[in-house]
This record gives sequence, structure tokens and C-alpha cells, in this order.
Amino acid sequence: MGSNEKSSLTGTPLSELEIDVSLVYSLLTEQHPDLRHLPINLVDAGWDNAMFRLGDKLSVRLPRRQVAATLIENEQIWLPLIADRLPITIPTPYRIGLPAQNYPWRWSILPWLDGVTADREEPHLNQVQLFASFLRSLHISAPSDAPQNPFRGVPLHQRAVPVEERMQRLERKTNPIAQKIRNTWHKALNTPIDVQDTWLHGDLHPRNILVKNGAIAGIIDWGDLTSGDIATDLASIWMLFSNRNARQQALAEYGNVSNATIQRAKGWAILFGVVFLDIGLVDYPRYAVIGERTLSRVAEDE
Repeated sequence: MGSNEKSSLTGTPLSELEIDVSLVYSLLTEQHPDLRHLPINLVDAGWDNAMFRLGDKLSVRLPRRQVAATLIENEQIWLPLIADRLPITIPTPYRIGLPAQNYPWRWSILPWLDGVTADREEPHLNQVQLFASFLRSLHISAPSDAPQNPFRGVPLHQRAVPVEERMQRLERKTNPIAQKIRNTWHKALNTPIDVQDTWLHGDLHPRNILVKNGAIAGIIDWGDLTSGDIATDLASIWMLFSNRNARQQALAEYGNVSNATIQRAKGWAILFGVVFLDIGLVDYPRYAVIGERTLSRVAEDE
């Protein structure tokens, strides 16, 4: 799920141009000819990018929408500067691709990270400490020229209108928005930010967390990297762990989390849950499952 959620109130955004194996081959031939002999296979196309596997050890990531072009440039510029301090592997760009072959945007060649997304395999409970350590290591002050993102790390009240539109739409389709969820959402909206801005992943949901044999193997899709309220990333705790004790342990391991920040994190978890459920009921059932799970867990912790 990309940052520009308002671009689609009904489902996953369409690609703005055709991206296929032949395009990837042409781009490699022109710019990285030493890699063109490797087999190319389409893996996935998300909201913002198409992903191809390149041989056994590499992948190619290409924006599929104009709005994503800046996001991939954020990854290319900033990930090399933060990767070394993180205890979980992230896909730092291996090579940079430039516009060519009628393809208008920059693109990346990345290391291939093994694993399945966390919506398909939940991390083992022994991963809680590692995940909390990852968040702590990421959440440090960002430089003044860090990427700005109007959809992540911002006060929740700035996101209230589209979220509440989705809630109303969901109530016409299904019945997942319990009063408990609405009460938690409104409390979060009225809870002031009580922390300094730090680096954020910004889109830390289960589809962007890789798991292999129960271990967290990688954190991917850093296009929404920005500086802002840590509550945005802490929402991932409700999206990642089904066990209530694991969620409590994750917050304890992270350390020094105020009640206000926990309240805002629940609000961000509701935001993600509502967006995923609304999109998923239209055209992506796996998203709907993530949304239902997230909302259920927030309700359980109230």
C-alpha cells in the first residue's frame, strides 16, 4: 500500500504504463548489460511498484505510477545511509536505473530477500525483541532535508476525513467497525503528539515485512520513508502479532512509550486496518484479511 491512499477510494490503482519482462530486459541491456543474461520473472505489482526477480540474488523494482517515482528516489538516496544501523536486513539499492526505452522514471536493482510476507506467515513470538530493536534503531532524529510525506507521521486529525469516509462505506458493506473501534479512533484523534519527529518507515504493514521459518528476514518497500510521529510505525505491532502478550511485550521492549503514543499508535493501526479492509473488499482479498485482523486486535486491547 503506497502513501497516496486518496488516489483510490475503490481499489488498487491501475498502472500508468505497461511494465513487462521485455521492458526490464531492454533497460538492463542498455544500462546494466552484465546482468541481462539473468532470468527475469514478474513477482508482484503493488500500489506503487512492479517487482521482478532477476536471477537468484537480485530483483528489479520499477514505479508503475508517477506518484511512486519520487518514492523510489527516496529509497535510492536515503537507504544506504540508514541500513547499517538496523538489525534486520533491508534492500539497499545495488544498482540505479535511469529513464530510458520510453520508461520515464528512475528504477532500482536490489538484493533479493528470501521469505514470504507476514500476512502469510506470522513471525514467531521470539521475534518480538528483534522487531522492537529494529524500530528503536530506526527511530532516531532525521536530517532537516529528510523526505516529507503528507500521509505518514502527521497528526491523525489530518487523515480523519478520508478514514471516516471509508468507515461509512464499510458499514454499508460489512459490519467490522464496532463502537469500541470508533471510540479508540476518536480518542487517538484527540491525543496530542508528545514525541520528537524521527525517521519512520511509514508503511510498515505485513505485506512489507518478510518472514522465513518464523524469523523476520527483511523489511521492504521504503518509499514512504519520512520523518514524523513514531506512532505511525508502532501501529505495525497490531498488524504483525496476533498474540496480545506479544503486542504488550513489543511495546515494553521498545521502551519509554507514553500512554499518549500508544493511543495514537492504535489510531494509526485503525487507519491502516480501515484502508486495507476497504480496498480488500473491492479487489484484493488478502488486504481485507489484514484489515479485519488489525481492527480485531485493536478492539481486543481496549
